[in-house]
Amino acid sequence: MSAVKIIECPRDAMQGIKVFIPTEDKARYANQLLKVGFDTIDVGSFVSPKAIPQMKDTAELIQLLELQNTDSKLLTIVANTRGAYQAVEFEEIDYLGFPFSISETFQIRNTNATIEKSLQRVADIQSITIKNKKKLVVYISMGFGNPYGDEWSVEIAEKWVSDLYAMGVRIMNLSDTIGVSTPESISYLFSNLVPSFPDVDFGAHLHTTPDKWKEKIHAAYESGCLRYDGAIKGYGGCPMAKDELTGNMPTEKMISYFDEKDVQTGLNMEEFHKSLSASSSVFH
Repeated sequence: MSAVKIIECPRDAMQGIKVFIPTEDKARYANQLLKVGFDTIDVGSFVSPKAIPQMKDTAELIQLLELQNTDSKLLTIVANTRGAYQAVEFEEIDYLGFPFSISETFQIRNTNATIEKSLQRVADIQSITIKNKKKLVVYISMGFGNPYGDEWSVEIAEKWVSDLYAMGVRIMNLSDTIGVSTPESISYLFSNLVPSFPDVDFGAHLHTTPDKWKEKIHAAYESGCLRYDGAIKGYGGCPMAKDELTGNMPTEKMISYFDEKDVQTGLNMEEFHKSLSASSSVFH
């Protein structure tokens, strides 16, 4: 059994690309990723096609996936109950992901709802997932701070985690939406939250510049985080990040870190290298 869970996020890598990637190309890439042995693949989203046009084909994409010989689970992002109802129609989907920001300003920008209203959405989506034997993953976005001047501290993060916990949410990803995290803030959050909620699977969804990835992963791992989101070659990232070099955490860098530490990832490296090669035909 692997010591850490690696979640590959082609959805996050692709969603900001303006030119539409043909569904067949997405499927070919996703089918290669399914051979690697990732714990989960964040494969698409059921959100408004006006908001994220690149993901308008998620339903078609899922039907093209070859799931017979993989243990990887599938995750799709939803932003409201309508998206949740769409997602749960697919037997293939294991997890629904919901972006819950602890920055009021960003939550309104991202999902057109206040934090309190979003908390009600989480409750509704949690109910839908339970009825349909799925699991909810809540992304605590702006988890490491925000550029809007909204108040941020471990106590604020802990308050929202506590509210989500009371609703039965047991997988929470602390998300560095715009790349503002530092080793200090990463350690501060994980080392406080992990011991306080021992039955929560806390994940790190970190964005980074090319020179800062290692210190961030190291801080998360040393503070008890065992679940990591990444995107091959660091593709994607938040379009609101001020620095164009800020992308997703590169999966290959994370793997090199865990390899160096002799931490089991459970990945088939031959298939991973094929995926690295395949990525250049999708992202170019």
